[in-house]
Amino acid sequence: MKGRIFAIEEFAVYDGPGIRTTLFLKGCPLNCNWCHNPEGKEYKKQSLRNLNGCLDCKACFKVCPFKRESCNACGNCLSVCPKNLIRMSGIDYEAQELATILLKNVDILKMNKGGITITGGEPLAQLDFLNELLDLLKGKVHLAIETSGYCQTNDFLKIINKLDLVIMDAKIIEKEKALKYLGVDNELIINNLKELSKSKIPHIIRIPLIPEVSDTLDNLKDIIALIKDSSSLLGVELLPYNKFAGSKYKLIGKEYKPLFKENLQVNINTKIFIDNQIEVRGM
Repeated sequence: MKGRIFAIEEFAVYDGPGIRTTLFLKGCPLNCNWCHNPEGKEYKKQSLRNLNGCLDCKACFKVCPFKRESCNACGNCLSVCPKNLIRMSGIDYEAQELATILLKNVDILKMNKGGITITGGEPLAQLDFLNELLDLLKGKVHLAIETSGYCQTNDFLKIINKLDLVIMDAKIIEKEKALKYLGVDNELIINNLKELSKSKIPHIIRIPLIPEVSDTLDNLKDIIALIKDSSSLLGVELLPYNKFAGSKYKLIGKEYKPLFKENLQVNINTKIFIDNQIEVRGM
């Protein structure tokens, strides 16, 4: 069993308690309109070309079999750039090999009350590999996942029961809005959010605040209705829209096209959560 990743971030501090190693699995079934990791959306390998500092020497163009109109991840361009501005997004690992890499700093992680967080992309999109990897890591270090919750509920429950912490996104509850801005029917996500709220597994709900999309009073009320009775909820994290979200799209030769007015002021409504006895974390 091999899995495909696009990054490993060591000494991370925003993806769960303590100091952590964060693993980014490649591929995501959602198409969130504000995604700031476009290199993680597709499962296929991709070359990323940083245009800042590009000499326009055409060395990469000359060795590319498709003259950079598409990419088959052949890697020909990686070594010819005189300024090393091209890298590959997508490296394949066997589960045991990757577990060994992730556990190399386990003593430091434990010393700092941290652990390993698996995110993406969407980690549940590589379900079989994720199951195998978690089995290799379980009991050796604190394990967390950051997920949209988009998968079949029986698979979702199997995964979360191997974890010490679940960080789950709650983006948009209204179905038509979800179809427009997430690109999927959100019924699976809502069902899994309900199951997580009923579970005894510690969890944090992350809410990306997108102006006039997810930051509306109605959407926040809908989210609260789903999570407020959870006895294992540690709190919510409100994530205001990152206006630099589109900066990476040029790396993969794509254009960022938000369907919302990204320059509007985001509604950071902490009061509605506090009034419902839900802790707002990290604000």
